[in-house]
Amino acid sequence: MNLTTDLEIWTLIANASIVVQLIMLLLLSVSFMSWLFIFRKFFAIRRARAQTEHFEREFYSKDLNALYQGAVSNRHLSGSLERIFEAGYREFAKLRGQRGADPTSMVDGARRAMRATHQREMDHLESHLAFLASAGSVSPYVGLFGTVWGIMHAFRGLANVQQATLAQVAPGIAEALIATAIGLFAAIPAVVAYNRYAHDIDRLAIRFESFMEEFSNILQRQASR
Repeated sequence: MNLTTDLEIWTLIANASIVVQLIMLLLLSVSFMSWLFIFRKFFAIRRARAQTEHFEREFYSKDLNALYQGAVSNRHLSGSLERIFEAGYREFAKLRGQRGADPTSMVDGARRAMRATHQREMDHLESHLAFLASAGSVSPYVGLFGTVWGIMHAFRGLANVQQATLAQVAPGIAEALIATAIGLFAAIPAVVAYNRYAHDIDRLAIRFESFMEEFSNILQRQASR
């Protein structure tokens, strides 16, 4: 080990053992991926919330047939709630066109179609959240492993030294602690983002569930006519 007294961060990283350097590289890669998913998920949730609010306003001001035609013609621009509506209304219209269709079976079929679409939309919204949760929970321990390894490496290098001084010990310990610092740098934003996005997605899921129940009631009244 190079017993340098230069405690500049880049010098400490360069003088760290290969295991600690690999751990630092791994943690920096995890941090980069976490920030990438954080920004992507931020814009995805904001867009989903705006699309949901827009469709809710249209739902209470337009005819169902007009809403369905708009959803079909602009499918590439529709949001999650609009796709849930489209799936339910399409199944309802299909069953309603059959002879002798029971009103209850029509509504149940529409509800099942909406439920399946709802699950696909939630899977899409929740994508990459598991990575943020894993990064937030595992990164500190990976950094701690790098610190322990670095300290062991530092003290092993002092085994043949008769009298260890602070100038000899400090660089090895400092370079080892950088791994813990990088682990926390990767973990803290991931944990904060995961908690926030999980809360936002849960609120969207509640709005979707409420819409499906209300829309099912509307379909029930139409099927009974």
